[in-house]
Amino acid sequence: MFGAAATGFITVFSLILAIGAQNAFVLRQGLLKAHVFWICLFFSVSDIVLIAAGVLGFGAVVKLWPSLPLYMAWGGAAFLFVYGASRLLAAWRGNYAVVLSGKSAGLWPTLAMGAAFTWLNPHVYLDTIGLIGAISTQFETGQAKLAFTIGGAAADFIFFFSLGYGARLLAPIMQSARSWRVLDLLICGVMWALAIGLLLSA
Repeated sequence: MFGAAATGFITVFSLILAIGAQNAFVLRQGLLKAHVFWICLFFSVSDIVLIAAGVLGFGAVVKLWPSLPLYMAWGGAAFLFVYGASRLLAAWRGNYAVVLSGKSAGLWPTLAMGAAFTWLNPHVYLDTIGLIGAISTQFETGQAKLAFTIGGAAADFIFFFSLGYGARLLAPIMQSARSWRVLDLLICGVMWALAIGLLLSA
């Protein structure tokens, strides 16, 4: 049981450690100190649902509908391009008075954006349902699979909440419009790189 839980924890933690769309969004909200708890909770719970689906064998759906990954890639790439463009536009305008004042979009618009980063992102499905689901097949009993899922869930919660609240440590260097412009340009680069990667792999 412990081995299965440890495998789940290490697998999930290693997959979400790389900078991706979700992580960049959590980092930005953490720096804004806005809706951090709810965004981290939403991302964690969403990933856990997908991890559980992968462990239960949801990958069979893709076999029944082979074109699903292609549609997901197109939709995800379009969203990432648009969001990246919005960050590029913000950097070009350089008007960060609202951000520097600590204000952010409301909770529901922020959660809606978070939902798009999760459910329109084929990489999330690949990691959770595809890779994690495949790794979980080494555990044959229901108890072992449950332990694997719990270990993955723990990694998800620890990572996102650590990133969200740990981002505040960077707050002292994010007190100027120039710092936020650099961050937005970096986020734009990450989003567009992910979008291009999706289109190339579609």
